[in-house]
Amino acid sequence: MWRCLALLVIPFLTGAAQPQAEPQSDPVEVFLDDAMPAAAAPGVAWAILDNGEWRSGGRGELVLGRGQPVTGDTPFPLGSISKSFTALAIMQLVEADRLELDGAIADYLDVFAGQSGAAITIRQLLSHTSGYSTLQGNQSHAGLAEDRDDVSVRVRHLAMSGPAGPVGSRWQYSNANYLILGALIETVSGLEYGAYVETRILEPLGMDDSFVGGSDRGAHRVVATGHNPWFGGRRPVAVSDQPSGRAMAPAGGVVGSAADVARYLTMMMNGEDDLITAGNKAVMLQPANAVSPHYGLGWFLDAEADAAFHTGLVPGVETIAVLSRSRQRGGVALVNANGGMGFAVTGEILAGMSALALGEAPGPAGRHLGPKSLYLMVLVLPVIFLAGIITAWLRRDGLRAKSGVLGAFSLYFPVLATGAMAFVFLDLLPKLFGATLMGINPYQPDMVILLLASSVTGLGFAVFRLILAHTGPGRSAA
Repeated sequence: MWRCLALLVIPFLTGAAQPQAEPQSDPVEVFLDDAMPAAAAPGVAWAILDNGEWRSGGRGELVLGRGQPVTGDTPFPLGSISKSFTALAIMQLVEADRLELDGAIADYLDVFAGQSGAAITIRQLLSHTSGYSTLQGNQSHAGLAEDRDDVSVRVRHLAMSGPAGPVGSRWQYSNANYLILGALIETVSGLEYGAYVETRILEPLGMDDSFVGGSDRGAHRVVATGHNPWFGGRRPVAVSDQPSGRAMAPAGGVVGSAADVARYLTMMMNGEDDLITAGNKAVMLQPANAVSPHYGLGWFLDAEADAAFHTGLVPGVETIAVLSRSRQRGGVALVNANGGMGFAVTGEILAGMSALALGEAPGPAGRHLGPKSLYLMVLVLPVIFLAGIITAWLRRDGLRAKSGVLGAFSLYFPVLATGAMAFVFLDLLPKLFGATLMGINPYQPDMVILLLASSVTGLGFAVFRLILAHTGPGRSAA
């Protein structure tokens, strides 16, 4: 898991008695000197907290090759760190007696009345124990093109489809839960989600470089551009692949700087009554129920490290925020790149910065042999299959001469094998990540192209052999 973080300001060695002494190296800078090139990360923003004090910084570029620097005040899409803001908003409404944590969602949202998910509680939504699946939260719902930026439309579809599993029986991470919570905030407060979070959370904390995607507050802000892996390199994320503003905001639409997230984490660790009571901050950072031992209310929990954290993933950006109330340490790292499949893994930066933030040394970089092997395999498979097509044409007379059981097996088995391979690549493999193939495309476009190319050329090779065997001169003699 995330073994978290150790940092702190290291004093510089000074004094006339040692004129040759040089400043001690900042552990963050030393780590990033190695980690950023290894991850091929265009830019990183970070902040470290220690006992109520924090510092922030940035490295690299907003857009690869443009030269505009990343700083600690550069806004990044925070991805699913946004869920903790949604959970905080819910706790504010609970403290205002507008909601009950164990109240049924159908008591507040009429669209759930009479549906299979009517009995889902707010606590179950916050803790990902509602029964909604990862796939339900990630897939695009049909029929939303006409109003894709309205969270209520998405929630209506979720209410009608119902949870994929039994309510309250198991933990399964799902964006669907937080979309529903966003609609709940809008219904109960009378404000749009973005307006609520900006006026009740961001502004009181002085998070001046932060906003909710799609809101007026974010207009004309310069935000870090995300980058995808692209056949060993990086390319900026297309505008069409940028995360939707209002519709997905409760699950992943808050935009913030590293310095601002440090202000937010400071509030969560200060033990004071402010945006919510100290008691409810503690509730958010402990297991929500027996079914959710490693997740609180909007936060993952690492019992071994005595820490809470949340990661974020949007097209072209990966993030993490971590805190430990007992150690009074925490930190945030924001990277404007998605990790490659085994190569240029940005997760190494997130893990290392988390370790530094909690006062620990970053662990050794992983070898990632499994993902690397998969990537290399799908990289060479299209070439192999194309070579096989050429070979089949050159040896077509031999294919036409095949007969008997063994001949039929050699002709038809490749069709079955490559068909099964295509099914695994195009359906089963994406589902392992809780998504569809096209759902992965905004994050790993090169991998999606290779999976498609391997599937198409593989089936093309097998079918081409079969066609050659059953057509052409000399076939009647076979």
